[in-house]
Amino acid sequence: MTPTDTATALPDRQTLPAEERHATELAFLVAHDEGPRPPGWLLTPRSVITFVCGSAGETLKLPKPHETLPRELVIAPKFVGERALVERCVVTLAGERGLLLVGEPGTAKSMLSELLSAAVCGTSALTVQGTAGTTEDALRYGWNYALLLAQGPTPQALVDSPVLGAMRSGQVARVEEITRCLPEVQDALVSILSDRRMSVPELSGTDEAQVAAAPGFTVIATANLRDRGVSEMSAALKRRFNFETVHPISDVDAETALVKRQAVAVVERAGAAFDVDDAVLDVLVTVFRDLRAGRSAEGWDVERPGTVMSTAEAVQVAVSLGVATAYLPAGDPLDLVPGHLLGVVRKDDPSDHARLLGYWDGPVRRRAEDGSATWRRLWDLRENLR
Repeated sequence: MTPTDTATALPDRQTLPAEERHATELAFLVAHDEGPRPPGWLLTPRSVITFVCGSAGETLKLPKPHETLPRELVIAPKFVGERALVERCVVTLAGERGLLLVGEPGTAKSMLSELLSAAVCGTSALTVQGTAGTTEDALRYGWNYALLLAQGPTPQALVDSPVLGAMRSGQVARVEEITRCLPEVQDALVSILSDRRMSVPELSGTDEAQVAAAPGFTVIATANLRDRGVSEMSAALKRRFNFETVHPISDVDAETALVKRQAVAVVERAGAAFDVDDAVLDVLVTVFRDLRAGRSAEGWDVERPGTVMSTAEAVQVAVSLGVATAYLPAGDPLDLVPGHLLGVVRKDDPSDHARLLGYWDGPVRRRAEDGSATWRRLWDLRENLR
């Protein structure tokens, strides 16, 4: 299939939110499991876990026929990680407690947050992106200044934040990169998570002076463990969250399959077919895992670069290889791997260039000497790292 063959079939949006991307599965699980649900939940807790982790290849059947849904469906896994982690997250949310997903960059914290929100309340859109410039209004409320000047502070002039909107509707609010917000902004969540209501002093004397959270409201936040420019959370705010650490993928086969699956999706959105050999992807993922762990699968020591060699970065390199193969075909995609790896490792510290060369002189050379043709070719490409 050529790039032009797929271009006409592309959607009108680059990506869809989880609730739209997996709408059939969500609707199927609503009909499949009629068990008890926490207040405001779209799915049962058991079905939320199935939605995120998949049905392990099992074909689920509806208890009775449905006009618009298939009678049987296999639920695909969407998050590659420990099922126990997902179960703890679901239990936390069912107890209406704040959930904080922490971990290194690129471990799919945001994706897990989005999937959980979509499964619990049917939307992942009530999201605040934390930055150094995020203000307290983003977590509380703002004003329509035209109405404010014309009418004064009225309920009609009030502009809900995603958090306040989630409180009114009993849904899940998401706060991405919460530790990038300044401490005084973060602490706007303390009273919200403890008292489950938000005061609007400007509307004192009206019914809107306090907004109480509807049943089902809670907050999922994410935070990176290795990042610059973060703000420490106060002890008061930490106590309002259950912390769950999202670790890098432990299984090499699962990580390779994930990298390929996501790279294929992105390249197809770019209007092309993904045509990178599995052997190249195996090498790519192996390099990322070795550099991330500081140790190869054979037990050889590896000097870790300062940057985070995350699965997300591996996906981006695989995407680059796929796009280059489709639109700029010129030889073996493996030839492009060293240059893209160099671009990844030098993001934070130029001295990581030497660490990558050291990796080539260590595990890459030793695997080449052991007779692997693919690693021999990679060793021959060492000059591309200069």
